Amino acid sequence: MIEVLIHLDWASAGLALVVTWVTLWCCAPLARRMNLVDHPHGRKDHASPTPVTGGIAMGLGVIVAGLVFVPEVGDGFPGFLGATAILLAIGILDDLYDVRWYWRILAQTLAALVMIYAGDVRVEQLGPVIGLSSMSLGALSVPFTVFATLGLINAINMVDGVDGLAGSLVWCALLMLAGAALYAGNDLIADRMMILMGAVAAFLVFNLRLPWRQRASLFMGNAGSAFLGLVIAWFSFRLTQNPGHPVNPVLALWLVPIPVMDTLVVVTRRLLARRSPFHADRNHIHHLMLEAGFGHTQLVVVLVAASLLCGTAAGLAMRADVPHPVLLLAFLAMCLGWYWLSARRERVLPPLRHVARLTRFGRRPPPTPRAPETLEH
Repeated sequence: MIEVLIHLDWASAGLALVVTWVTLWCCAPLARRMNLVDHPHGRKDHASPTPVTGGIAMGLGVIVAGLVFVPEVGDGFPGFLGATAILLAIGILDDLYDVRWYWRILAQTLAALVMIYAGDVRVEQLGPVIGLSSMSLGALSVPFTVFATLGLINAINMVDGVDGLAGSLVWCALLMLAGAALYAGNDLIADRMMILMGAVAAFLVFNLRLPWRQRASLFMGNAGSAFLGLVIAWFSFRLTQNPGHPVNPVLALWLVPIPVMDTLVVVTRRLLARRSPFHADRNHIHHLMLEAGFGHTQLVVVLVAASLLCGTAAGLAMRADVPHPVLLLAFLAMCLGWYWLSARRERVLPPLRHVARLTRFGRRPPPTPRAPETLEH
């Protein structure tokens, strides 16, 4: 991990961080005048209306740094700009007016199509996942890419229920993507990761709970969670579908294991109960952990550590030539195990309470999570 940090482009990260931080600082008073804030009500536990400008600031930071450090028009950057603009626009409208879920899905689909046709980013080969040298999706490439992109976007915004959680998990995923890119010899993608890591780091300064600040001072909003989901999809596909620097697609699952596992389990359970997959409930992993006695910061630290452990273990397994289908089956087994464990409160809470006791530090806040900010209204 230290070797990864040494080889990355810190100049681009620094520019993205500074632009994002300045934008966040300047936008706070403007957000309150425009009512671009999240008001405390229902399950939301923040004490006062909180700006939801994180997505706008991160998007601007990435765009400015990209224009400086990614001058190549043929690198797909215009497509990235177009997809980002669509998601930020619908996210801002949703934060202001609570747009219906099907309009958000439509906008996300449009952004995915821009990514495919303007950015030339898509999933075409799945053979390595099941141990084959080649298995082209052919005509299924576009619908599969759209489906996977929507899945990642909504996985990120469904896990955005605790201060600092979604941003921290995404930052760790970007770091691991950068490590995988460097190992595969793809320095270009590794440098792009630094731009994104700088922007997300600036956001986390305002969004994490800190000893001198008991609540986040701003949220990423629906625009932010959609933008970060797009980022993970874009660069996961770029990295795993690159014939010059191949990385097995199954690794992408292990780089964002918590959001993907949680979303698969929760959505499957809702569908089997004949409810909308966007029906709000308190069955997400962060809800269960808070109910078991985790503090907010403790929860973030534990899930970030679990995410880094999963990604590192998967990477080491690949270096040890563990068959890729075995890694896929291991991920599916983890999802099935969590589905079984989390099906009943009396089954899942005791082991979670034990982990909470073992990892507890500092003072534990009241166990009430902030509601997800996206489709689950």
